[in-house]
Amino acid sequence: MTDTVALDDLTERPREVAFPGAEPKTVRLSLEAGESVPAHRHPERQIVVHLVSGRLDVRVDGESNALEPGDLLRFDGRKEVSPRAEADSTALLVLAPRADED
Repeated sequence: MTDTVALDDLTERPREVAFPGAEPKTVRLSLEAGESVPAHRHPERQIVVHLVSGRLDVRVDGESNALEPGDLLRFDGRKEVSPRAEADSTALLVLAPRADED
């Protein structure tokens, strides 16, 4: 099966799943400047964040990761994550099922 969606058509805020019920879970995250997502974990996942627009500070286990458009950030979902928008921002997140159980 092949599916296509336009990122601009995903308008739910702050998050909208691009392909409901499909793996890997793909989410559009949209935050206004100053908005953040409380610290949380995705222990069964590996995470990739692609910043499409804006500026995003993604704290992973307390470590700041400043993202600019085009940047990719990858981390283990067992780590605590909290994104904060430094400017109006849109990111695409891919939450893939863990490939290992170490």
